[in-house]
Amino acid sequence: MKDLLEPFLYPHNLLFYGLLLACICYKKKGLWFLLLFYYLVGNTFLANQVRHWYSQNTQKLSEQPMSILAMPQEGAISTDMPALYVVLGCGGSAAQLPACASARLNVLVSELSKHPNAPAAVLITTRYCQPYLDYLRQRSEQTVIDCFDAGDNTYQEFASLAQRLDKTRYYRFITSDFHSWRVSKLLAQHHFTATVGAVSTQTFRPVNCTLNCLFTINLTNLDFYSKLTAEFMSYAVYRFGGARLTGVVSDKNTP
Repeated sequence: MKDLLEPFLYPHNLLFYGLLLACICYKKKGLWFLLLFYYLVGNTFLANQVRHWYSQNTQKLSEQPMSILAMPQEGAISTDMPALYVVLGCGGSAAQLPACASARLNVLVSELSKHPNAPAAVLITTRYCQPYLDYLRQRSEQTVIDCFDAGDNTYQEFASLAQRLDKTRYYRFITSDFHSWRVSKLLAQHHFTATVGAVSTQTFRPVNCTLNCLFTINLTNLDFYSKLTAEFMSYAVYRFGGARLTGVVSDKNTP
């Protein structure tokens, strides 16, 4: 009973009921449109379908590590094991490792454990290397690790990696699930032969949903949409804005 009644008292649901009351009292079309939009975006019964679809697609990237995004010409590149694992950084400080970074490193360690006798090399792109290095060295002693500051954003990171890495080799990129679409686009643009390891985040976790889902709003779905929108808009800015906005020239802006 607690799980059924508790969501009705959440602030975002009180706002929903207040908006419903305003629609009934004032009978304005704009208010009804706002209510409908707020309901459809936040209601878990509907929004979970999009969440489930996106989660399934990102999960396929992780569960099929040998499905190549960009196949090499004439099959010249061996894909038995990546030549290098690339862990894209996600912030932090000189003294603290953020939760998203530890999640990525944990997935990396899990993948490395599948090849215990094979040598592995890892490259990390982040401004604050030491917490990343300390965390990974405690969990994988046999791995050769390098780390460098590749830039202020994902596009600068890929521009740096494109100059640093041999594109005739096969790589495995580790990032968060809501970044995987943008990372796959950049891999194709820079002509890398690589796969993406999509690390699960709280944004895409399953949401408990019973009958109360038909009458409540779930903020995690609003977070889900905001992150997806941010990813798509970020890539659009990069493609159309070029170096002036991101510091890196997209191939669309290359003369």
